[in-house]
Amino acid sequence: MGRWLPPIACAFTGALAVAGFAPLYLFPLPLAALAVLAWAGGRAPSPLRAAGLGFAFGAGFFLAGVSWVYVSLHDFGAMPAPLAAVATLLFCVFLALFPAAASYAHKRCGASAHAAGLLAFAAVWTLAEWTRGWIFTGFPWLALGYSQVPSSPLAGYAPLVGVYGVSLLGALSAVLVLKPRPWRIAVLVAIWAAGFALRQVAWTEPAGEALSVSLLQGNIAQDMKWREDQVRATLVTYLQLVRESRSRLIVLPETALPLFEHSVPRDYLDALAQHARANHGDILIGLPEQPGPREYYNSVLSLGTAPKQVYRKSHLVPFGEFVPLGALLGPVVAALAIPLTDFSRGAPDQRPLAVAGQRVAVDVCYEDAFGEEIIRQLPQASLLVNVSNVAWFGDSIAPQQHLQISQMRALETGRYMLRATNTGMTAIVDPHGTVEQAAPAFTRTMVTGTVRGYAGETPYVRWGNAPALALAALLLGVALWLARGPGAR
Repeated sequence: MGRWLPPIACAFTGALAVAGFAPLYLFPLPLAALAVLAWAGGRAPSPLRAAGLGFAFGAGFFLAGVSWVYVSLHDFGAMPAPLAAVATLLFCVFLALFPAAASYAHKRCGASAHAAGLLAFAAVWTLAEWTRGWIFTGFPWLALGYSQVPSSPLAGYAPLVGVYGVSLLGALSAVLVLKPRPWRIAVLVAIWAAGFALRQVAWTEPAGEALSVSLLQGNIAQDMKWREDQVRATLVTYLQLVRESRSRLIVLPETALPLFEHSVPRDYLDALAQHARANHGDILIGLPEQPGPREYYNSVLSLGTAPKQVYRKSHLVPFGEFVPLGALLGPVVAALAIPLTDFSRGAPDQRPLAVAGQRVAVDVCYEDAFGEEIIRQLPQASLLVNVSNVAWFGDSIAPQQHLQISQMRALETGRYMLRATNTGMTAIVDPHGTVEQAAPAFTRTMVTGTVRGYAGETPYVRWGNAPALALAALLLGVALWLARGPGAR
């Protein structure tokens, strides 16, 4: 039992760290959990044993944090329960390889109690998170930096170095408390005090008139959404919600209309456009689009005062919107109840939509998790809009986690983020990452409020993830140099 106690403790610690993210927002917990992992890995007898502890930590972390994948596969994807459980387990096992790699690299660079080990752990943890955010199209969910939004002083660094920079400073903070010495405490206090001070800095400024907005939440059950006998009821629901709004900008969720654009009755779209014009504004509608015989896009269409415009989703979800290795995995995906799995990719360099007197950077659902892709439309864009359908994940913690990701995007860019979702969390997030208003989940409703467009660019908008990665690489280089000689302490 003694040999198994450290990995069991690390797995439990990893699972506990999830409470630091939404919906509980206990932001010190993930930092304390990382301190435990760094301490345990530093005391491991070999790099391989350290990797094992990192793997156990990651397994507990991801099984607790993203087990909602099972809901998508089984409850709504019609995958048999045993197979869905195995698929979810394998997915979490894959994700656990990244903490394992970080722990392995940390041990190779020196013990965690030494300065070399402190710097190495923060650097390799951040680089592992960043790699997880792009490899195989990326899964950046539950990056450490997200846990610090919106309450932690470390969130003040988000406009400078983005989520991975906050992860770096969070991981560094975690290891600085190991065997505390005066200089380490001084560094820790300086990091957090500077973060608090940075939260007072206005990186962007309001521009233009205040704008009234309505974010619609139709609450269409996922198992009803694509049924032919439910299409009319869905169209009626959204038309009624639209007509209840007097806002200049009205936003519908992702694929709110479960028909290709060319199949939506013309008089229906005309009614939506007419109402938007009566409000002297525009409406953004999520719906699939087929502009060509073999082109299928997950799109957002604008109607109203401004000329018709469209945004087409660029970063698609593997297995949900396209099938990787289609010849091999296509038959497996065909067995799932996923209505559309052959979407085309929208262009990566699309420009903001000029609607309701603003320039709106639209992103669709999962795209919100990729900060460097969001800033492609900045600094031209004055508002951010995310449309999502997270009904795929039922009554799980996924929608709240996604809202926290949106809070980070608002902080990074210094702009309002407007979220319109099918079942939750529909919300208005201000440029400080604070949720101003949010709709209750699983209710048919709308969120109405007044926002401002913002101009200017934060350092993150200008430089993206480059500063955070450069700092991580620098810390790793210093750690390797210190580990060679007596300066390690």
